[in-house]
Amino acid sequence: MPGKIRVFLDTSALFAGIWSSEGGARMILMLGESGIISLLVSQQVLAEIEGVIRRKAPEELGTLTLLLERSNLDIASRINKDKLTKSSKVVNHPGDANVIAAAWSSDVDYFVSLDKVHFLRNRKLKKLLPFQVGTPGDFLSWFKEQILKKNKN
Repeated sequence: MPGKIRVFLDTSALFAGIWSSEGGARMILMLGESGIISLLVSQQVLAEIEGVIRRKAPEELGTLTLLLERSNLDIASRINKDKLTKSSKVVNHPGDANVIAAAWSSDVDYFVSLDKVHFLRNRKLKKLLPFQVGTPGDFLSWFKEQILKKNKN
């Protein structure tokens, strides 16, 4: 795994990082801010998170802007059509299939979500993808293991 670990955040993980200043999702944003990992989202995730914040916590729009800027998020720019077709066969929600295809097309190492139905408990999806899928806490545990492995070598 040369270079920085690349982590894709879906809308639920990004919302958790904005909403809670102490949780695992916020820690992931802080790792992005420090430059230790590379964070990615899709244009769709950005549109969704803005809509969610406007509906649920409009007073947090400033926090959203600040955290997005500080965490050095990159925006996935392309979606491979073949990967979208494959994702659509195992994810029953078109928007979520699009998000996972964006992550897959971006050569990420880990996909972070809190969506149990479409991502976390989707065994077919996990078998299909060449990267890990998990919660913020799952990612942080995995990341720690990667650091320990790297330090042993």
